[in-house]
Amino acid sequence: MVIFMEDKVRIDKFLWCVRLFKTRRLANEACVKSKVKINDKTLKSSYHVKINDKITIKKKHINITIEVKNIISKRVSAKFVKQYINDITPESEKTRFEASHKIPHIYREKGLGRPTKKERRQLMRSLENYFES
Repeated sequence: MVIFMEDKVRIDKFLWCVRLFKTRRLANEACVKSKVKINDKTLKSSYHVKINDKITIKKKHINITIEVKNIISKRVSAKFVKQYINDITPESEKTRFEASHKIPHIYREKGLGRPTKKERRQLMRSLENYFES
């Protein structure tokens, strides 16, 4: 497999190439909303990535921190991503992510509106039973 490396790649394209975002549009929106920082500075999505840049991405409940090893302009398979980035996310962030996945989520049909007082009590009882067991 031949992969072309370039000297200049935009941050939104780089994040898409190393599979941190599903689409380039999502990567661009994250940059616009200041959820992506490079070397602790908020920059536009047109910023060109350099080797050894530390990128911090705020995604859902955690801050993902990566270090750029090589620059790439084509999207790569997940098994090749480690050649281009080094994950330096602190363990505390990883445990926070795992904890958020263990919390039960309550699904409610769309269009039912807010739960009634009786329904809220039932939800609270079911959550209490979940955490007791």
